[in-house]
Amino acid sequence: MAKKKGDKREIIRLVCSEDGKHYVTTTKNRMNTTEKLELKKYNPNLRKVTVHKEKK
Repeated sequence: MAKKKGDKREIIRLVCSEDGKHYVTTTKNRMNTTEKLELKKYNPNLRKVTVHKEKK
């Protein structure tokens, strides 16, 4: 999908804080969320839920 002019959402990569290899892509609104995103996601390599932090 093409990006529209004035689009405030950007694609970010969330990297696992435990192994550093597994990542998940998602989008966030740049205007509303200025700090780095931190979510709990499932890591299939470790077979458990871990904290994933935003990486630029």
